[in-house]
Amino acid sequence: MIKLPDELAYITNSLKPQKTTDARLDGKLCVISGTTSGVGYQAARQLAKAGAQLVMICRNREKALKVQSELARDFNAQADIIIADFQSLAEVARAGDEIAKTYPKVDVLINNAGVFNKQRQLTLDGHEMVFGVIHLASFLLTHKLLPNLKNGAPSRIIEINSEAHRFGGLNMKDLDWSKRPYIALQAYGAAKIAQLLTGLELAKRLEGSGVTVNMMHPGAVRTNIGMNNNFFYRFYSRYIIGWFLKDPLQSGKDIYYLAAAPELQSQTGKYFNQTNEEKPASYVMKEGRQEQVWERSLQIIQPYLGGTHEI
Repeated sequence: MIKLPDELAYITNSLKPQKTTDARLDGKLCVISGTTSGVGYQAARQLAKAGAQLVMICRNREKALKVQSELARDFNAQADIIIADFQSLAEVARAGDEIAKTYPKVDVLINNAGVFNKQRQLTLDGHEMVFGVIHLASFLLTHKLLPNLKNGAPSRIIEINSEAHRFGGLNMKDLDWSKRPYIALQAYGAAKIAQLLTGLELAKRLEGSGVTVNMMHPGAVRTNIGMNNNFFYRFYSRYIIGWFLKDPLQSGKDIYYLAAAPELQSQTGKYFNQTNEEKPASYVMKEGRQEQVWERSLQIIQPYLGGTHEI
């Protein structure tokens, strides 16, 4: 069999069988963002099925209440709702503070919320929206919940990342795409690169704390991400590309594996293509790159931390 270069190994990795676990999560508290559709919805169902108590961070209250009702009906699960729009770092900070105060111990944090825009848009804070929602918001939420995760140790942080980090696009001098033409796939890639870089840096900083940090590509699946774009994009995504994508149910099972599998309890700083470990793009591992993005991201979210947060 021909062995592909590391940079192309994701092609064969996506075809490998996925790992599973029968481990349960009874009594465990799992905080997860973006649970009203797609990958996050399926992950929430798997976690609830395994006995976990959920805290769902959602933007749409009506959709969140529907999911909450389903989880109670199907699994007799407790799923609490926190409403926050990840386009606002102030709302993310409020949500993080509310969770931190209400739940002293967090066992699993899954940063799943995302967005994809064909055209450049800005968050309420003036950041490019894809970068703001996918990276800055989850980075801030993670900082807010770190004391609770340490209280829950051994605990896990799972960043729902993407093979799109291989698209490139991250420019430290132009994070908000104000100085160059906006390229949608690269903007998405830039956000995923930043998320991956800071996740790897966080894993190093948390060594010995009992809190692990891993990143995972959930697979090429049908989701509602990007459905905020124009009619032609929505039609193409749903009725053309959609035929070639997998059911998000498998991604939900894969996220559950990373959240529950006993053999991953001490594994940290890893990138997974679904449940199979994989090397990220080479520039992600470049010396100094992770710390550089960490420090710049920390500078941006600092006003919302409510004090110093040394890790």
